Amino acid sequence: MFDLGLAALTDTLSTANQLAGSMSQAPAPIEVTLVGVRRRVRTAQGLTVPVVPVGEVMNPDAVLVPALGANMPDTLAARLAHADVADAAVALRRWAGAGALVGAACTGTFLLAESALLDGQRATTSWWLAPAFRQRYPRVSLDESRMLVNSAGFTTAGAALAHLDLALGMVRTGSPTLAALAARYLLVEARGSQAEFVIPDHLAHADPLVERFEGWARKQLAHGFSLAQAAVAVGASERTLARRLQGVLGKSPLSYFQDLRVERAVHLLRTSNDSVDQIAAQIGYSDGVTLRALLRRKLGRGVRELRAGA
Repeated sequence: MFDLGLAALTDTLSTANQLAGSMSQAPAPIEVTLVGVRRRVRTAQGLTVPVVPVGEVMNPDAVLVPALGANMPDTLAARLAHADVADAAVALRRWAGAGALVGAACTGTFLLAESALLDGQRATTSWWLAPAFRQRYPRVSLDESRMLVNSAGFTTAGAALAHLDLALGMVRTGSPTLAALAARYLLVEARGSQAEFVIPDHLAHADPLVERFEGWARKQLAHGFSLAQAAVAVGASERTLARRLQGVLGKSPLSYFQDLRVERAVHLLRTSNDSVDQIAAQIGYSDGVTLRALLRRKLGRGVRELRAGA
């Protein structure tokens, strides 16, 4: 597994246990057990992890799956073909069937999806793996813009540091007060979205047609969007273009075009002294009011916050 993912989960839960002692009405301590489907478990960095055999753990209240060590589409696909992944999926189905809450973060969401437990459910994953996830698990309703998604007994979290959000989410089910206290000690800010961190052109490279659309769109930001012009530019029908973007990115051509506008606007806000109206003009808007509304809707943050985060 990903070393940071495992450590983030265990350290967050351990911190919550320590802080619970300072509360006037302390919740029951969280008992953490590291479980493996093999006797010998190593992290991606080669550290040995002591584990309890999976067969000895009968009815846990909750199960958290950290990220796998592979974090790119090709290496992850190869990793998911290993026999231990299938064994882990069997254990997850057994525990979920017995009533356990099940959560996973980053590439761990792929392992959870392999169990078919997420079929028909809403979920999130690492933003750059969204095209691979969507193609591999079409029955899962994916929203990679979200940092944390709760859905009928399952919780999924986004990339890397979202392991903190996953662990705090589990603490919150027992004590919202303790979760808030632990977040303050760990300096974890409230964050509901991965959208600010997404690199749109990285996602576009998952498909040649989508990549061509991305190239056309970047040149058109200042001129506005036309589905008809986009279709001609990429050599496909409007219907095919819309269907391909929905299948790969889970969004319409216009929505992705707006993502590119947001990416460009955030870059200019952080690297230039241009006014909001000037930046709006560079990405095809007549005034800064529209741009401010778009940033607030897409990122949940305003111009001042984005500039302060440079």
